[in-house]
Amino acid sequence: MLKVDTTIEVRYQETDQMGVVYHANYLVWFEIGRTKFIEKLGFKYADMEKNNIVSPVIDVQVSFKNPIRYGDQPTIYTWLESYDGLRTVYGYEIVNQHGKVAVTGTTKHVIVKKDNFRPLSLRKAFPEWHEAYMKSLEGNA
Repeated sequence: MLKVDTTIEVRYQETDQMGVVYHANYLVWFEIGRTKFIEKLGFKYADMEKNNIVSPVIDVQVSFKNPIRYGDQPTIYTWLESYDGLRTVYGYEIVNQHGKVAVTGTTKHVIVKKDNFRPLSLRKAFPEWHEAYMKSLEGNA
């Protein structure tokens, strides 16, 4: 299974009054990781959007294990958890610079026409993405 790592630096604005990363920012970090994962496969969301197609999040699961603070340099590990041609689930693990797991989670996505949000099959609309996702699940990406 392909797992892509992306290291970021915590910005002061991402922390809350308790001095830790505000919980909603982890969703932004998931998106950063997901975008890097897709780019590693050779694709870009922008190319999908040129076809008037977008990929909304339809479900999010997040589990908070340990805090991350301003000045830390966490790494986001992103992989394809599951994919069935219609729905894509990405997995995430965010670890601090000492290797301690801070956050785990998943996001589930579909692709839809931007103007009416009607669902589409990724397999049919973007066969090259489908092939790359299948290879990723098989560990051949």
